[in-house]
Amino acid sequence: MDSVRWGILSTADINRKVIPGAKASPKVDLVAVASRTQERADEYAREWQIPRAHGSYEALLDDPSIEAVYISLPNTLHCDWSIRALDAGKHVLCEKPLSRHTADVTAAFDAAERTGRLLSEAFMYRHNPQTKRLTELVDEGAIGELRLIRSAFSYGLYDETNIRLRTDVEGGALMDVGCYNVSGSRLLGGEPERVYGEAWFGPSGTDWVFAGTLRFPGNVIATFDCGTAMPERDELEAIGSEGSLFLDDPWHCDVPGIELRRGEAVERIEVDYADSYRLELENLSDAIRGEAELLLGHEDAVAQARALEALHASASSGLPIEL
Repeated sequence: MDSVRWGILSTADINRKVIPGAKASPKVDLVAVASRTQERADEYAREWQIPRAHGSYEALLDDPSIEAVYISLPNTLHCDWSIRALDAGKHVLCEKPLSRHTADVTAAFDAAERTGRLLSEAFMYRHNPQTKRLTELVDEGAIGELRLIRSAFSYGLYDETNIRLRTDVEGGALMDVGCYNVSGSRLLGGEPERVYGEAWFGPSGTDWVFAGTLRFPGNVIATFDCGTAMPERDELEAIGSEGSLFLDDPWHCDVPGIELRRGEAVERIEVDYADSYRLELENLSDAIRGEAELLLGHEDAVAQARALEALHASASSGLPIEL
């Protein structure tokens, strides 16, 4: 198939993980980047060898040669610019989390339906073979009946001016890294019936540590913790009636592999490395060309936002939230 012509909206740090995969893929043709100034756009385009540079986000959306855009703007701008891009006739891959406001996510997908364009939330780990193998093992009964999902994702950041710790763009641990915990819990457990969250809101006003519990149908429970004021940690474990599946690198998938633990026995299930960022770009590109179904669309994004919204409300109120 012909490659899909992509543009990148913003010069955010996450782009450095996305661009190599875009350049390596025969299905993706990265043709343009936009920044808020022409000078910054030109500099970035030279650095990453991107053919065209636009000095405003609007200019990139007005570029008729671009078919799809990757949006890596701050959290509070995700839905607004997704809608603008969709209205401009572009397909959209928007960096996670799309939003913690269910109504905003619904509005964005309403725009996708209205314009006949595709919109996907960029949870790159969901595209990785390690994630697929995990769900297969759970579905095959490798650990018996699923009972508990346990996960963690944290790192240390104490610069209160950093965008990840700013309240005006809805930063904080739950939005930055905890959204992975919620997504992973939902992937295995389904959609939660009730959630409860506890947070320590640090000096910047954002949640620096967040812990949550989600109750799923069938008496499956998920617990997670995340933080921007703790050591680097990332793990996921699905625990069943007969054993557990442990992932030491569930989100980045840089060193893939799954441990099947049953009694005293530990079996390591190897998984080939794959670039998750490339795979998410290729999935949308394939869907645009009619070669594949979109992995993450309307239903998943709205359910994700609903869970995040409820967890944040629970931590703010001190009460469990029924969904």
